[in-house]
Amino acid sequence: MTKKKKKIYKKKGKVVKDLTKNIFRILNEDSSKFFNYKQIASKLKIEDTDGKNQVIKKLAELTATKKIKEVDRGKFQINEDRKYSIGTLDVTSNGNGYFITDDYENDVFIPNINLGKGLHGDVVRAYVYKRKRSNKLEADVVEIIERAKTEFVGVLQKNKNFGFVICDNHKMYADIFISENKMNGAEHGDKVQATIQDWPENSKNPFGKITTVLGKPGDHNTEMHSILLEYDLPYEFEPEVEKEAQNLPIEITKEEIGKRRDMRKDLTFTIDPKDAKDFDDALSFTKLENGNFEVGIHIADVSHYLQPKTILDDEAYERATSVYLVDRVVPMLPEMLSNGVCSLRPNEEKLTFSAVFEINQKAQIVNEWFGRTVTYSDQRFAYEEAQDIIENVTLSDDVQPYTMPVDISIIDEEYTVTPEVVEATLQLDKLAKILRKKRMKQGAISFDRVEVKFNLDEEANPVGVFFKTSKDANKLIEEFMLLANRKVAEFIGRSKGKPSGKTFIYRVHDEPNEEKLASLENIIGKFGYKIDTTTKASTSDSLNQLLSDVNGKAESNMIETLAIRTMSKAVYTTKNIGHYGLAFDYYSHFTSPIRRYPDVMTHRLLQHYLDGGETPKADPYEEKCKHSSHREELASKAERSSIKYMQVKYMQDHKDEVFDGVITGVTEWGIYVEITANKCEGMVRIRDIKSDYYIFDEKQYAIIGQSTKNMYQLGDDVKVQVKKTDLERKHLDFNLIEE
Repeated sequence: MTKKKKKIYKKKGKVVKDLTKNIFRILNEDSSKFFNYKQIASKLKIEDTDGKNQVIKKLAELTATKKIKEVDRGKFQINEDRKYSIGTLDVTSNGNGYFITDDYENDVFIPNINLGKGLHGDVVRAYVYKRKRSNKLEADVVEIIERAKTEFVGVLQKNKNFGFVICDNHKMYADIFISENKMNGAEHGDKVQATIQDWPENSKNPFGKITTVLGKPGDHNTEMHSILLEYDLPYEFEPEVEKEAQNLPIEITKEEIGKRRDMRKDLTFTIDPKDAKDFDDALSFTKLENGNFEVGIHIADVSHYLQPKTILDDEAYERATSVYLVDRVVPMLPEMLSNGVCSLRPNEEKLTFSAVFEINQKAQIVNEWFGRTVTYSDQRFAYEEAQDIIENVTLSDDVQPYTMPVDISIIDEEYTVTPEVVEATLQLDKLAKILRKKRMKQGAISFDRVEVKFNLDEEANPVGVFFKTSKDANKLIEEFMLLANRKVAEFIGRSKGKPSGKTFIYRVHDEPNEEKLASLENIIGKFGYKIDTTTKASTSDSLNQLLSDVNGKAESNMIETLAIRTMSKAVYTTKNIGHYGLAFDYYSHFTSPIRRYPDVMTHRLLQHYLDGGETPKADPYEEKCKHSSHREELASKAERSSIKYMQVKYMQDHKDEVFDGVITGVTEWGIYVEITANKCEGMVRIRDIKSDYYIFDEKQYAIIGQSTKNMYQLGDDVKVQVKKTDLERKHLDFNLIEE
């Protein structure tokens, strides 16, 4: 006796779930076929009269809007006369959206009523059509193929028997309905994480459940955890991950040393930020008898401890990157590894993976070697300390010991640096400057952007803002890390001057987008600047000149930001196209395996090839590269969100002050202003400017007063005062102080 199929829809009055989506799925399976309502109902296992009536009603509705067509009485088919495409949904903060697809050159506008329950980032099928009056393209979402995310962070507004989660994400236009039995103990006003479970066709709100109660809005830790969860970034390790890390064998045995190049006697030191906890790279320096130098770039051998198909490795892959928020680091690896056994701390032997170069006085590479090593760090420097040596000591035949000033010392007291370390620092700085000059001459672009940093009190409240700039000590480390990354990529990726065909992990950066370059050219022209986009070389040269010309000026941050936006995003891939921004034909990430999973993959593949292994299939690595690039993008968004949060928090205590600022953006609803003194950006809404009625002029990047003809244009200097600070939305509203 055959088992009876389960009937899904039996009860009268029950709404058939996802009816529109499922009708499209059936009709799209073979667009040449047609179906009547009975066949569709049968495929959906609908057997009750009420369910069938819903199918009939929905078919009539879709036919009326010409999304499907009735080819014969009661027989329906997908409407091939209409243009359907698959793409990604980009929802704006005002609730409308854009359909992004390869089928159309430009993004297609979607009014809110046509979103069809699609959310930001979803992969959707949409019908694209021309509006009758304007003849402009618009789209109508007809099917959601894949949700980008189902978990959202927000504040619970609780009623007697139900509640709604009002999402922090301004692109999430619908509140999430939560029934009483799915609140997970959350109280009214709590910041929570909610998961969408269903979105009934007849409901304007998705239904969900609360999975995590984070705390009260405004509480510092609550907000930081909210930022992380909003971007699907964990903020703690599961116990089994921590347990596996604690159980790792960490002793460096004689047997293990015997498998490696022993470089413990080579002068070795690290240069990192003063507050760094993990040190994943060190430099060694030796003067050779022939007048050349041996420089070692030593990287923590994370892959020795992080073995494939373990809980630790699975966790590291899922995270793919460490996350750097304003007040904390969320590491890729448990602290026992990231700050302990893998960290190249001073006066400790460590297992390392190294790129060792013989370099002459002209910074030319004479010989190179790659492999596993054991090293011993003699000295730990902060960038400020190394910079102090570079600025105050002259390289000569008789370099003397140098006493470190106490105000920049990482150990809060004076200590003496040996002549050997001083000379190594100065020689490496000299070589780094030659390498940098060569790189810039080859077309590298110099984005030396000012970083906004905060002085925090014991409770992580911002009490001051300062700007961090890249100095010679930073650039010294940067150049040697770039050298190692480039040479490792060349070693594997190139053979006899041609691509080797070996599977490897590359960090690639495509050429700038031509349309964005044209837009940049148009904007900077209003400030008297020009760029030459005739050739690849002229583009990079003129971009460097632009960045040099704007340095230190009020409009610098805005123009630097716009210039960066013309650039393609750097990503990980097995398909090498070179790195435009660095002007390298081959480039990989080898130097930070403590905080980047692609570097771990690079180490594993490099060792595989050093051992004589055949090239593995590229597809699994390409999938891991895409995952790593995506996680990196999420981490970057979280980092920016934490900076914005801290800026808003800082400005809460400065509401009575008038600030000088520069207009960094102009829209139909207002102007964006960046305060010169602290780089905090906020909006002046047009409706709040009382002196005149202002209208947006898109061509001039300006708003213009209709009576006075007064103009506020991109790049203008203005004065503003804080009107409102919204920590939850991470938004600042300014009042314009008019002359």
